[in-house]
Amino acid sequence: MYTVAVRRTFFAQHYLIGGDWGAENELHTHAYTLEVQLHGNELDQHGYLVDITEIEARLDELTARYRDRSLNQLPEFAELNPSLEHFARILAQALFDKIQASNLNGLTVQLWENDQAWASYALESK
Repeated sequence: MYTVAVRRTFFAQHYLIGGDWGAENELHTHAYTLEVQLHGNELDQHGYLVDITEIEARLDELTARYRDRSLNQLPEFAELNPSLEHFARILAQALFDKIQASNLNGLTVQLWENDQAWASYALESK
């Protein structure tokens, strides 16, 4: 199986809700690193799984939505604790809807909130 991956870094804010997590309950900023990994068994006529420039464009569009914003104030986080896990799922679903290639078997988003902590979410093609 082939895998192609692209990363982007962006800053966004959030505060955790629903528990006592000390400073994490206060508004703070993370330098998130988002990596999308696309998976498939076959390449297209150009020898690509997906053209990297298309992946970069979709990542740029998506990260622009979250850059320098508070996740808590966005509708996709309504009623949700803006955890790293929820954010990874939201990003994966948004990218899955935007990247169209018939040879994809699925994608995985890995989202780091710092150098030590990350979460991932994987989707398979329908």
